[in-house]
Amino acid sequence: MSIRPGLQNFNFLYPILIIVIIILATSSFVVVESGHVGVIRTLGAVQSVPLSEGFHFKKPFIDKIEQIDVRLNKAQSKSAAASKDLQTVQTQVTVQYSLLGPSAPETYQKIGNREVVAATVIEPAIQESVKAITAQYTAEQLVTKRAEVKLQIQEAIDNFIDVTLKDKNVPAALKISNVAITDFEFSDEFNKAIELKVRAEQEALQAKNEKTKRVTQAEAGYQEQKLAADAAAYDIEVRSRAKADAIEREAKALKNNPELIQLRLSEKWDGTLPKFTGGEAIPFIDINSVINDKQ
Repeated sequence: MSIRPGLQNFNFLYPILIIVIIILATSSFVVVESGHVGVIRTLGAVQSVPLSEGFHFKKPFIDKIEQIDVRLNKAQSKSAAASKDLQTVQTQVTVQYSLLGPSAPETYQKIGNREVVAATVIEPAIQESVKAITAQYTAEQLVTKRAEVKLQIQEAIDNFIDVTLKDKNVPAALKISNVAITDFEFSDEFNKAIELKVRAEQEALQAKNEKTKRVTQAEAGYQEQKLAADAAAYDIEVRSRAKADAIEREAKALKNNPELIQLRLSEKWDGTLPKFTGGEAIPFIDINSVINDKQ
């Protein structure tokens, strides 16, 4: 039994037709990954409407889809600059940014993908901004005024990027989320000078504290001695007043009571009569005359 020539040709083309159908089917759709938008290029021409995440149909062999990452990303750059006091400073800055999805086709058309945006827009902005702001501060101020310097650099980066994007006619291409100064590096000579200065300040502070301590101890000792002297003087004064009051009270009592005087004299007499030479009699002591003389 012979096979017709037409049928034989169809059997030969059948596998080729299946392969073509499969290729056409797989080329007719695209899946945009999460965190991305799809930029459509039709025969090289960028379409203005981006594709959102998920499944989409496209024209096979004509449309090509570029996946643009619109998630939060970072660009790092290390810049060497001179401070106000002519110290060489190595500054590493990290910028967190994200491309805006609605503007992704225009951004891709006029600048490029995310890597190109980082290399041609963000990194030059970091370099120029760091040099401009660093020149306004001394090396010490870059450390002590870190928050202020960071704010100045961030504003300079924002302005630089805004000007660049306006020149490219894509003002809404990206959004800056944060600018971080991750490191300041100074020369070895400057680091050594800072170390010596800090050590001198610490030694001066220690000496001042020791001096204050000695002065405080001396003042405390003086106050303690003064309190002791005041207490002793007060005790002497109290004793003197008490003794004077006692003498005054006794004098008043003796004046108003002659018998008490005789009693005091008798208390002090030891019983021995006075001795006289010669043969005369012992004189009699008139107590009343003694009392009258005292009065």
